[in-house]
Amino acid sequence: MLKQELQKHFGFDTFLKGQETVINKVLDRQSAAAIFPTGAGKSLCYQLPAMLLPGMTLVVSPLLSLMKDQLDFLRANKIPAARLDSTLARSDYNSIVEEARNGTLKILMISVERFKNERFRFHLEKMDVSLLVVDEAHCISEWGHNFRPEYLKLPTYQEEFGIQQTLLLTATATEQVLDDMCAKFNLLRENVFVTGFYRDNLFLQVSPTTTSEKEDHLLQRILENSQAATIVYVTLQKTAERVAEFLGRHGIGAQPYHAGMQTAERERIQNEFMHGELACVVATIAFGMGIDKKNIRRVIHFDLPKSIENYSQEIGRSGRDGKPSLCEVLANRDTVHVLENFIYGDTPEKTAIQRTLEVIRENMGFIWEIKAVRLSNELNIRLLPLRTLLVYLAMEKVIRPKFSYFEDYAFKYLSAPDTIVSYFDGERKSFVGAVMAHCQTKKIWTTVDIQATQDSYACDRQRIISALEYFDEKGWIELQAKQTVDVYDILTQAFDVDDLAFRMHALFQKKEELEIQRIHAMVGLFESDSCLSRQLAGYFGEKLEMEKCGHCSFCKSGRAVLEHTTRLKPLTDYDYTEVSGAFFQAIGDSFSALNLTKFLCGIYTPAFSKLKIKSLPNFGIFDCYPFLEVKAWVKENVNT
Repeated sequence: MLKQELQKHFGFDTFLKGQETVINKVLDRQSAAAIFPTGAGKSLCYQLPAMLLPGMTLVVSPLLSLMKDQLDFLRANKIPAARLDSTLARSDYNSIVEEARNGTLKILMISVERFKNERFRFHLEKMDVSLLVVDEAHCISEWGHNFRPEYLKLPTYQEEFGIQQTLLLTATATEQVLDDMCAKFNLLRENVFVTGFYRDNLFLQVSPTTTSEKEDHLLQRILENSQAATIVYVTLQKTAERVAEFLGRHGIGAQPYHAGMQTAERERIQNEFMHGELACVVATIAFGMGIDKKNIRRVIHFDLPKSIENYSQEIGRSGRDGKPSLCEVLANRDTVHVLENFIYGDTPEKTAIQRTLEVIRENMGFIWEIKAVRLSNELNIRLLPLRTLLVYLAMEKVIRPKFSYFEDYAFKYLSAPDTIVSYFDGERKSFVGAVMAHCQTKKIWTTVDIQATQDSYACDRQRIISALEYFDEKGWIELQAKQTVDVYDILTQAFDVDDLAFRMHALFQKKEELEIQRIHAMVGLFESDSCLSRQLAGYFGEKLEMEKCGHCSFCKSGRAVLEHTTRLKPLTDYDYTEVSGAFFQAIGDSFSALNLTKFLCGIYTPAFSKLKIKSLPNFGIFDCYPFLEVKAWVKENVNT
């Protein structure tokens, strides 16, 4: 029966390992988790049940823009599926929402942030959702390699909107992260299905290569078969541009791909790669998530990956057709400090945490409303660490997230105001008249004064928002919502700022140490004195009986040794005043030794944005130096 449905909807004759077991559990209306390696068919575990469950399947992904390939696959198989994102035109958004509400849509993909969207929440309450799918579910664990604080709210959203079951999907979960996932979603361990991480068609090659030789090594590797589909992973956007340009000069049709490019350009490159029109993409880690291209023959890490988890995900994109594929790392220790610097950049200063606590303690009343981006800039804490801090404070029971709303509603009239009012009778006509009376039009856009409407008509906010949504659905107005405000309950203001700031900062330091350990664990894997395939599987809890796989560089030629291959000029040879002078002039009273260290190491902070400090001379001059050494050098010079 199930195989007939598989053939009917997707044209497949058989299931891959683990798929049928997970699908049966979901169809039995139980929550489950599928821990399958990249390319092992996790997506089908929700795609087939979505066609068989009575309601809609809601899929949450951390990078919605990169799920385009999954969506194309579903539509090609005539599966009613869509995604909601900020690129949609108003008419497309309204059409998708209407299909989700009337039950004709079977799969809807959203980002986790969409749950905070007041307009979406209004519509979600009217949708029949059978299954909540959490893609990249490891993001819910603060001890995972890609923690996203918003994921911690997913169990609450599930309860709030009455979604009875969940399916957690990930390719990279250690035992600790798996325990965390199960605890947060109240998932039985017996409903967790792990298929194993070992793949016998991937050749894992660690090639010790000096920085000066990397480009030539890469070129010679690609020239072995210039038409073979290849992803080259790099750490920095500027490296992606440089390497793609180098390959192009030597006759290789390569394109860069990174988050700094326009969405349309990224989509064009992805489409060309998927359709075989482009053989080589030089990309940062953003490329590849959600891509299901079967015949990728090579994944080459020009720079070291960020962690073993990232490495496992990225090499998993090769050889999904089961044919032999090369996964090569051009390895040395020159970029280890670049990876470490990303991590140090996410640790806020203790003084910034203290300022956050003072804001909470001095707040009048027990409702705290924030605009995250503005608060991030004011406190000089990057946005993701700020959200992490708010999660830590919620765990400490200092605050509790309540809801989010849009501060500003504006619209374009597509029908005259009097015409809109004329569509209603009685009390509803009076209410619509009151809404229109408290709107102010400037040229094209009309702003809505929600508070004034509430005060004059004695109605609640939700009724006004519902009316605006209704007008938009009818095509009478084109509605826009802006300026998200997050609302928190303040549970206590009776805390010692210094003590709590010390403990919060200690949590960030612990997380920082863990991330640094991940980098060194990855280097340790590449320098392993035993089979790489066996070591990689063991990291994720899979025990391989064989001692040697026969298809890794250790089994073929022995242990690799990674070295520093670029000699760095001693920090003491630099003139402190010369390298920091422009920064001092620009930063003024916001100076701190840590801020200067971040500037010299090329680490962005919110305080730099408004002052345009990234454009100053010497920004990132020490990006290849150890962060802690630069910090010590700065402090030594500050104190002399």
